[in-house]
Formats: sequence, C-alpha cells, structure tokens
Amino acid sequence: MAHLMQSRLFRIPDYQRAYSWGTRQRSDLFEDIREAARSGREHFMATVVALALEKRLIEADEFNVVELVDGQQRLTTLVILFKAIEKAFGEDQETGKNIRNDLRRMLVKGDDHNLVLLQTNHDSSDVFASYIRDGEIRRDSIVTSADANVINAAEECEAFVTNWQMTDGLTDLVATIRHKLSMIYHELNDEGTVYRVFEVLNSRGLDVRWIDKTKSQLMASIYEYVEPGSQADGLREVQNLFKDVYRLLGLDNHLGAEALRFAGTFSSDKPLNRVLNEQDASAALLQAADKRLKTIVSSATWLKTVVGKVVDLHNDQRRAAVTRISQARFLAIAIMLRGFDEETERNLLGAWERVTFRIFTLAGKDSRSKVGDYIRLGYSVLKEKPDAEEIKGKIKALADGFDIDTIIDDETWEDWYGGYNEEVRYLLFRYEEHLARESGVTMNESQWAKVWAADPARSIEHVMPQSSGKSYIHSLGNLTMLPPGVNSSLKDRPPSDKAAKYVKSGMQSTLEIGHEIENGLKWDKKAVRARASKIEEFVRNEWGD
Repeated sequence: MAHLMQSRLFRIPDYQRAYSWGTRQRSDLFEDIREAARSGREHFMATVVALALEKRLIEADEFNVVELVDGQQRLTTLVILFKAIEKAFGEDQETGKNIRNDLRRMLVKGDDHNLVLLQTNHDSSDVFASYIRDGEIRRDSIVTSADANVINAAEECEAFVTNWQMTDGLTDLVATIRHKLSMIYHELNDEGTVYRVFEVLNSRGLDVRWIDKTKSQLMASIYEYVEPGSQADGLREVQNLFKDVYRLLGLDNHLGAEALRFAGTFSSDKPLNRVLNEQDASAALLQAADKRLKTIVSSATWLKTVVGKVVDLHNDQRRAAVTRISQARFLAIAIMLRGFDEETERNLLGAWERVTFRIFTLAGKDSRSKVGDYIRLGYSVLKEKPDAEEIKGKIKALADGFDIDTIIDDETWEDWYGGYNEEVRYLLFRYEEHLARESGVTMNESQWAKVWAADPARSIEHVMPQSSGKSYIHSLGNLTMLPPGVNSSLKDRPPSDKAAKYVKSGMQSTLEIGHEIENGLKWDKKAVRARASKIEEFVRNEWGD
C-alpha cells in the first residue's frame, strides 16, 4: 500500500462514475482496518486496474501518472482517510511529526500547482481537492450528490480517526493501513488490454454495476474488432457518451440499472413479456453492438438516449403517482423515445396516465398486474412504430375489465392517507386543475412548486385533524393540500380556526373548503362525504370511459 501511494499520481477520467460510496461501504472499510489491527494478519482489500499514461517529474521525484479504470471508490476513500489522519496529528504535536509530513508530501505534490495525489472527476465545486490540500470540509460548497458524498466521507473518516485515538495511537493506524491492507494492482500500458482485464476481473458477480461493465466491454470491443486507425476516435466517442451518461445519472444507481434494463429490452430482436435483468440487458446491448465501430457507438448512443428519458420521467414529480409501477414506466419511456411532436407525445402520455392510475390506484392492482401487456405494448410502440391513434387505442384497451362503475364503490374513498400519499397528491392536483379550469383562474404554480418539492405527507392537510380521532379523518373528502410550511403551522387546530388560512392558501380546492366553513358549514362526516362525492364526480369523468 505504501509503495502504491508514494510513486504514482492517480487520475479518474470523466467517463467513470463519480464518487458514490456511502456510509455502509465506508463502515465496512473501517471494520476491515480494525480487524487487520486486531488480528495482525494482512487483509486483502480489492483489485485495482489502471492505465499508464505518462511519467511526470516533480522537483526531484518521478511519478507514474495513471488513469484508474477500477478501484476508484476505495482509493478515493483511503486518500480522504489519510488526510483525516494527517489532520489528527496536529501542527503543534512533536509526536508523529515525521509521519504527518510524510502523509502531507504523499497527498499533495510540491510543484507550482499543488497537485493532489488523486484527481477526481465530476468535482464541480473542488470540495475533494480543497480537503486534501487544506483539510477544509466545505459543506457550504456542495453542488452535486458526489460532492455531498465526499464531504460525508471526510466527516466519517475524521470521526473514525478520533475514535481510534481513544484506544490506540495514530502511528499504529498508519502502520496498519500501510502494511496490513493489501491490493492487487494491475497497471497496463495498452488501453485495450486494460478494459479486457476489467471485464475478466468483474465477470463473476463482484460488486461492479452492470452499466459500468457494459461500458468497459464496449471499449474493449473497439480494441478487439476495430481497425487500429479508427480505434482512438471511436474510443473517445464512447468515452464522451459515458461521460454524459454519468452526468445524467449522478449517483442514482437505480436509474442507471433501470435504463440499462430498458435499453437492453428494447434492443431484443423479439417482443418479451418482462423487462430483461441487468446481465441479460447488457448482453443484448453488446450483441447489438456487434464488431463494427458504427454499431458499437450506436449501442452506447442508444443507452445514453434511454438514460436521458429515464431521468426525465423520474424527475417529473407531477407523475410520481403513476410511475411507481415498472412496467408502466417502460411503456411511458417507449412513447418518449418515439420522437413524436410535443403535442402528440403529451396526448399519448395523458392517455397512459389515465389508464395507469385507473388500474393501479383506483382499482388497487399491484405491480404483478398487466406486466406482459405493458411490456409488449411498449416494445410494439418503439419497434413496430404504429401511429398515434393506434397507440392510443391500445393504451385504452389496457383498462379492459376495469370499468369505472365496478372499481368505484362506497368504500373507495374511506381510507386514503398513509400508503397512498403520492396518489393523494396527484389526485388532488388533478382536481385542482379541474377547479381552476371551471373557475377560469390560473393555478398558483409557486405554491404547488413547494408541494412538489417536499414529501407528500408534509402537504396533505387533514381538515378535521387526526388528533380528533374521528372515523372519517383519512377519507379523501377530509384531505386537501397546503404548502408544507402552512400545513405544519396549523397542526391540530379545529376546522373553524383554520378556515382563514385556507382562504389565503392560493389553492382552489382548499380555498373552497375555507369559504364554506366561514359561511357556516359544519365540518363533519356529512360534509366530508359530500366533498368526496364531488371529487368522485370528477374522477368518473376524468378516468372513466
């Protein structure tokens, strides 16, 4: 470990994912260090794969500049940990002065640019480099989720070092990390070989995301199958595509996995009844990539395109209630990928919304329902390219057997709070749109922006408060929407005390309740049922046939 860190400058290229380790992974690393210290035995940590770039002379020392292909998460955390140890020695402590100075020279190289040992990617606010150079934990400079992970890592590493000091010396900690933790380090000069080594090392279920494996396999294919004169340009194009992929995804591993699965399923040469798993989706993309540069780049481009649509759908807060079902998301992404004009896409997604909400919320079906129907239709939309009217008809047919008069009964609106919070917000938003249209007024977008930005439970207002213990408090007729701050300020006050706030809420449905109460309406079970009936009338018109 000591030799590895002393003689190299590490670089993480932009086409790699950003620092994504969380508390769990760091805790595992800390426990590995404790176990190595307790047992006195060497502990194997990981395999690191790097591409040799150049040699660099800094003052009188020569360093190998290498690009990390695998192992960046662990090395980044170790570099942060070394900085936390260096800080813990303190400037005024004579004990450990030599170790502190050695760590400082290892972490920051003494040229005019104060080069740090590890140059990270996607560090838009420079929080990593600032910490390694100056020891500053710049929480106020966080821009991205990767920045937040770096700051959390610095705080957790410093806490680990502080706890270690209570029972053992820092010198023992440094010695344990340097001499008891070991890695297998592969440094290769040939870029094509690097990606094949990465592929082989991570082909047996190790903790590497399939989207990362797919990237490396595509790059390796360029070296294996493409003529040498075209390799460099092709490789840079694929690297830039994955740079965009990781920028779009941030640290959301779930979205990356889903985008890969969707992209692979769409790449299948026949319609399927389920979305492929990550491994099979990766294989489908690689099969489509084949051995030509054009098709390899096309596969990478296709994955980036699907990633963009998956992220767009995920960020559409308004549709959160209808995007919780995977097969429904697959169909929506297929529509978005078709490249329809804006109005046509909006109309098709509107039809998709209505059917999906009808099946999975109003009819109460779970994620096991209609899987094959949604997946086959999504595949058909994209691959067979039916026109918009045909797609609309097939979307409507998904709701066959879910007649609105059958799925709505006397019990439908009785208990809507808790497990249905996203659905409550969505339904009341749609009802708000309806009331605004009827009244000829414009919706208060600023108030709704506050609602969308918070957990739905923080904005769902119980008109008759929960503390009242009434049997109807969770009925849809007793629920309305308020911006989170206003909602929390009202707490357990009775309806008559809240009416004035409702009137000033800027939300049509809530305002309407406030006016009715101020005009003498007694808010009781009868009033709650009357309001539920009004909402039901809207629901039948909006989601019925």
